[in-house]
Amino acid sequence: MHERSSVAELAESLRAELNRYSPGGKLPSSRTLVERYRVSPVTVTRALAQLAAEGLVVTRPGAGAFRAEPRATPVAGDTSWQELALSADTATELVPRAVDASGVLVTLSAPPPGVIEFNGGYLHSSLQPERALAAALARAGRRPGAWSRPPTDGLPELREWFAREIGGSVTAAEVLITAGGQSAITTALRALAPPGTPVLVESPTYPGMLAVARAAGLRPVPVPADADGVRPELLEAAFRATGARVFVCQPLFQNPTGSALPPERRREVVRIARAAGAFVVEDDFARRLVHEDAGPLPATLAAEDPDGVVVHVCSLTKPTSPSLRVGALAARGPVLERLRAIQVVDSFFVPRPLQEAALELVGSPAWHRHLRAVSQELRSRREVMTGAVALHLPEFALPRVPSGGYHLWLRLPDTLPEASLLATALRTGVAAAPGRPYFCAEPPAGHIRLSFAGVAGPIEIVEGVRRLRAAVDELTA
Repeated sequence: MHERSSVAELAESLRAELNRYSPGGKLPSSRTLVERYRVSPVTVTRALAQLAAEGLVVTRPGAGAFRAEPRATPVAGDTSWQELALSADTATELVPRAVDASGVLVTLSAPPPGVIEFNGGYLHSSLQPERALAAALARAGRRPGAWSRPPTDGLPELREWFAREIGGSVTAAEVLITAGGQSAITTALRALAPPGTPVLVESPTYPGMLAVARAAGLRPVPVPADADGVRPELLEAAFRATGARVFVCQPLFQNPTGSALPPERRREVVRIARAAGAFVVEDDFARRLVHEDAGPLPATLAAEDPDGVVVHVCSLTKPTSPSLRVGALAARGPVLERLRAIQVVDSFFVPRPLQEAALELVGSPAWHRHLRAVSQELRSRREVMTGAVALHLPEFALPRVPSGGYHLWLRLPDTLPEASLLATALRTGVAAAPGRPYFCAEPPAGHIRLSFAGVAGPIEIVEGVRRLRAAVDELTA
């Protein structure tokens, strides 16, 4: 049996037996539990540690485990005063900083058992390099000084690796290690735009970035995009109309559309921002999620920008595991010091063991094997999902079949309400991400985003699309 499930099962069994012991009563010895439940000593140790973390048992070195004293009954307080305190500043704030996290939570929350997860934002566990990560973490833990304080900017070797990956003339001195891409975007927006000012964003765009912008008191202003990404003439007009000093974009395999800026638009975006005296925040989240048939990838915007217009964001999280929250910010010029100051104030530094593990992972032969395997699998899953959508949901529009990333962006028929479809789909056993949170203004139509990376494999993909078809039929019957 898998060690993780054995620990959970043993903890559940011991939890059920605790009522047989009085508070302070001693539980059977570890040796007795090993023999009784036919599990390893490690499983017993971990199960008891879980119960101790829950406050149900107390472990005493050399003495054993004992049932904990019952916890005091929580006192019911009156929190109604908070309503006034939380709303006190809304009258004077230019942009209210109340955050709607629903668009983020829909991709972070696991659906109920039996529901196919098309709403996920990360690789399925079967696609994650779990063995390579475990080996990297073990090697990292043995490095001298692994638990000492790291440099606030990050480990020099890891900064150097990210600089090479970003490309061009970017140096390690221009890179800051961050706690994943979301943290990097947060730092960038707080550094580049004061509260109350506009920030230009692609429309549609990543809901997590919109939430960050609003939490910082910024006003997201949508710039329409087509199948090739943001439209340069509309970007230029938006800068003129708003006076914005920041544009946030995902030039490669954009979330949610999957578009990639062609070379001429890439140059135009940087030129237009430079002329407006503005920064471009380049969220390069999907470069390592390229599909096998994509062809050569363009360089990053940062690699082709000697003037410090581009602030680059990238991360190791998407191609590895949700818990490897290690990313990078790269910038040139005086803005780097502002980025550094905000990051230090917010989080001090990224934990050294995590940085060491990331360095071990990307320096191992397993890293490139993993990236090749993911590239092949994402292409295969994309083809399965696009085929299933064409067969079962022909009335759904798919403007672009992406050559990178992990999802499809589908436009719904005008007669099919987005919210009703998602609710009905959940009842039929499939969860999809709603399109509404990807727009910072009124959306032009209903959309859904379907992830093909967060499920177990092709069989689940086909079954999930079939369940969506059942939901559509139920609504249109």
